[in-house]
Amino acid sequence: MRGLRPQAVAARIGEIAPGTARFADQWPTGQDVEILPPVRHVLAEIGVRYLFSEDAPALLPFASQLFLAREMLVRPSRWVWPRWIPTPARRFRTRQQVDFTNALRSVVLRRRSSGHLGDDVLGQMLRPSPRYGLLPEEAILDSLPGITVATFETPSRAAGWILLHLARYPQAADRVAAEAALLPEDPAATTSTHLDSLQYTQALVREVLRLHPPSWLLTRRATRQTQLADYTIEAGSTVLVCPYTAHRDAREHFEPDQFQPERWLEDSGSPAKPEVFFSFGTGPHGCEGAALAMAMLTLLTAQTARRYHVSEPPGPEPSCQVTTFGGLTTVGLRLRATLRS
Repeated sequence: MRGLRPQAVAARIGEIAPGTARFADQWPTGQDVEILPPVRHVLAEIGVRYLFSEDAPALLPFASQLFLAREMLVRPSRWVWPRWIPTPARRFRTRQQVDFTNALRSVVLRRRSSGHLGDDVLGQMLRPSPRYGLLPEEAILDSLPGITVATFETPSRAAGWILLHLARYPQAADRVAAEAALLPEDPAATTSTHLDSLQYTQALVREVLRLHPPSWLLTRRATRQTQLADYTIEAGSTVLVCPYTAHRDAREHFEPDQFQPERWLEDSGSPAKPEVFFSFGTGPHGCEGAALAMAMLTLLTAQTARRYHVSEPPGPEPSCQVTTFGGLTTVGLRLRATLRS
């Protein structure tokens, strides 16, 4: 998708950065805060605005409800119902899907009738491409609801793990803060050059994603018979790929269970192999939003560490629980922010 390619994301860093700075500005200091809800809210604002620009405020409420519907579907249940049974959660999801699609349809019709298609992702989809021509309206309406939720669903899970590591590894957080101190005072002035300069911050983000990939299990279907090592995979077989275990393979990563952001830096002596990194999938079916997610997570990490020391609440109880339903998520994560001097 043209609007999500790395070069397209790089050109719009100045639109992404203000939202990440706003999250840091609005974090109440000196108190224990359940941090995932505000993280999800600000990443939803950033993601929906990236896709729809000035139409984002009208579509954001529908995107939030669609996210809630998807969460309800993956909650654990005592019963496993066949797909054809209209359970309450499935009916709710269908209603939210219809509401989002109807709201989006009115935006598409207005843009096409006015001739002002926009320069955002929706505008790119409304323009004909040299390869595929003009996309049918239904193709746009079918694909964008899932893309919209994906811009903040998985990054929110990742952000929880990243903020937890800022709390547990203060020296790494200090190093991020030192890099972030060089960012412009006006977040809207942030460019791709500033983002590229956050090398250690990006390494920290990748290391957290290596240890705690939000999508911990991927599925692929073999389109033809394939030989994989000593195994023959028949055409039509479903293959499960587990980034969580692959990322902890000692044959590919030195001291794989250790948190070492330096392994992603070229001058580390034994840099990690980028090809052994599946947090965004890989190959032709890798996540199209990887560049956008990395930009959001890197800037959110930098802006947070720039302003605060992050810590976990005192006491013997952990500050979160971990669930694997729908993704590797820190549930109920509570953290405290203290202003840096």
